[in-house]
Amino acid sequence: MKAILSLAFRSLAARRATAALAVFSIAVSVALLLGVEKLRMEARASFANTISGTDLIVGARSGPIPLLLYSVFRIGNATNNISWDSYRTIAQNPNVAWTIPISLGDSHRGFRVLGTTGSYFDHYRYARTRTLSFVSGKRFDDLFDAVIGADVARELGYRVGDAVVIDHGVGRIGFASHDDKPFRISGILAKTGTPIDRTVHVSLAAIEAIHVDWRGGSRKRGHQTATDVIRAMDLTPKAITAVLVGLKSKFATFSVQREVNEYRGEPLLAILPGVALQELWNLMGTAETALSVISVAVVATGLMSMLTMLLAGVNERRREMAVLRSVGARPSHVFGLLIAEATALALCGAAAGFALLYGLMFAVRGVLDAKFGLLIEIALPDTDDLIRLGLVVAGGLVAGTIPAVLAYRRSLADGMNIRF
Repeated sequence: MKAILSLAFRSLAARRATAALAVFSIAVSVALLLGVEKLRMEARASFANTISGTDLIVGARSGPIPLLLYSVFRIGNATNNISWDSYRTIAQNPNVAWTIPISLGDSHRGFRVLGTTGSYFDHYRYARTRTLSFVSGKRFDDLFDAVIGADVARELGYRVGDAVVIDHGVGRIGFASHDDKPFRISGILAKTGTPIDRTVHVSLAAIEAIHVDWRGGSRKRGHQTATDVIRAMDLTPKAITAVLVGLKSKFATFSVQREVNEYRGEPLLAILPGVALQELWNLMGTAETALSVISVAVVATGLMSMLTMLLAGVNERRREMAVLRSVGARPSHVFGLLIAEATALALCGAAAGFALLYGLMFAVRGVLDAKFGLLIEIALPDTDDLIRLGLVVAGGLVAGTIPAVLAYRRSLADGMNIRF
């Protein structure tokens, strides 16, 4: 066995250029296989951690996924609002540690506008435990201050101090705007890789202020209340869209959820964001399956290139095999030689692919985090990774069996009778 292995490595060294191409092909395939799986798992974790540390999301009674979509992802609209009195009842629950009320309904050049309070910047978490931070400026402290996400600033070229006019309703082109009450950008949030990046944040009082002269979705004719007068008004909202809830103890989650769902003041729905996120991700299972199929196909292509190389080598090496047979090598030795070569190529390709993947992860980790908010954890390979690598090596061994069987069947006379 030792002699066969030594001969196999010498044979590969003699055909180093062809062998290197086969190893490179397998390495790229393995890097893509493990890379796609790594990105898929990290994307799933990032998706699940779009909102972290929030125990419950409360909104008007509809369904878990619609409530999650409009409260976290800013997609769609609520079927109804929550009255301010109901919100205060929830906030005063002895098991509630903090709340983040949010109000949706307006937009700015296609970006959703979210009304909230200072607790949003204190308690909102994403990507497990990350807090919101500013690349410039600060949170809103004036009635007409606005805090914008990273994508809003990048796509529209905004800086701190620029003016922002909010449009009534949702859409890229506003047919009715609150141009009589412009906002000033007070801060720009750092990239998070969540819907926060595409959101304009203002205070709940500001949402009330810009709608003082509006009734039924349109501005009252001849009415334009002065800003100074508005500032002196009681701008406590009558209703909000949803509320994010943090509890003092995780053990109280289900009891508080039941209390909200059974609240008699109005029909409300409390959902666990983690469960709703998992349900939403499961709806995209087809995309996950497609990624896995593509990565497996890429690996199969790499192994096919190795098989092609070995098959081409069988005809070219017929005299070599005959010489080995003439000096005492048995057919089983020839079979073992080609199997050893295929296994060695697969092992080297798997190792090179693993190294290539981790090198790329170290190189692009910072870019992915800064540009897309996708944090890739670099850790030792887990059991699944080792199984995939083992399957690649096993696939190489199986692929090497075909040319090995062909060589096994070659006779000594067949090799000696080759004409050059």
